[in-house]
Amino acid sequence: MLVQRVLMPASSLESWTVLGDGGGTVEPIERYLAYLTDIERSPNTVKAYAHDLKDWFVFLGQRALDWREVRLEDLGEFVAWLRLPPAGRDGRVALLPSAEHHCGVTTVNRKLSAVSGLYVFHARHGVDLGDLVTELQPVRARRTGWKPFLYHLAGGQPERRRTIKLKSPRTHPTILTAAQVQAILDACTRLRDRFLFALLWETGIRIGEALGLRHEDLAAAEGELAVIPRVNDNRARAKSASPRTVPVGPEIVRLYADYLHAEYGDYMFVNLWAGSYGHPLTYAAVYDLVLRIRRDTGTDFDPHWFRHTRATMLLRRGVPIEVVSTLLGHSSIATTLDIYGHLSVEDARRALEAAGFLTGREVSW
Repeated sequence: MLVQRVLMPASSLESWTVLGDGGGTVEPIERYLAYLTDIERSPNTVKAYAHDLKDWFVFLGQRALDWREVRLEDLGEFVAWLRLPPAGRDGRVALLPSAEHHCGVTTVNRKLSAVSGLYVFHARHGVDLGDLVTELQPVRARRTGWKPFLYHLAGGQPERRRTIKLKSPRTHPTILTAAQVQAILDACTRLRDRFLFALLWETGIRIGEALGLRHEDLAAAEGELAVIPRVNDNRARAKSASPRTVPVGPEIVRLYADYLHAEYGDYMFVNLWAGSYGHPLTYAAVYDLVLRIRRDTGTDFDPHWFRHTRATMLLRRGVPIEVVSTLLGHSSIATTLDIYGHLSVEDARRALEAAGFLTGREVSW
């Protein structure tokens, strides 16, 4: 099987599909991925789900299972199969007990989510799937914001949800120190590149949101940056469905003004020195720049770390979490809490010391 990128008819929207061994599309996967594209899910999400569902159908093919008739036990075996390295998945290579898992917990859970979404989609379109990948629970126990049609009449009637999910350890987002950010900025030999990373540091916007900016999105006099979802020629994408406005300081505006002396085109960040001059800057070009700065500074970083750093700094300085959530463009405060609602040991120590604890004077030792 093969995952293939496709462009949607009569538009520049990107999607993905899965081709079978005979070269044709795998119809159950194709219908589901087309649906995700139609409701404007991220192309990166569609691509990831295409690979995930390809793995599921490869697994089914090796066991000669019909996708509509598999059992819950088969899904458990799929999890174990994902943990194996590709060379050992056909059973012809023996693995040592000490061999590391090929897929991590987060990857496995994403693949299970893709499989679950596929079956829920087809169940809603009349495919008889029994209780596959689902179990029954009271509707009122549901925590998500989505509610089914006539939800208020359901009472204690059961509904379906995914049953298998690996427990994943809580991880903290990686952040940069001020010294690391300064080293990255100083390593930029072009004003465009320095402005890009300075803007990520100042605003916490995503790299896709930055690459989709136009000049009219920055209101210099007001010190405001508008982040607007739109279709971009470089496939840059604002993940948030709704536009938002982020405040910026005068230093950013001055750096932008300096940058304009050597910049042109509709997009804020464009290709100026090689290849297609004036075309919007691409993800690949940014990551080439990141790799060069990593080599020059010895600082390991990713553009998204600027976002994590900004959010963490705001929370540490007492900015209300609802304000941080709005600035980041999260769909709810729960998302912000899930990612950033944590305390490191250093944060806890500072909070306790500020409250008068850890002084050694509370009691006599």
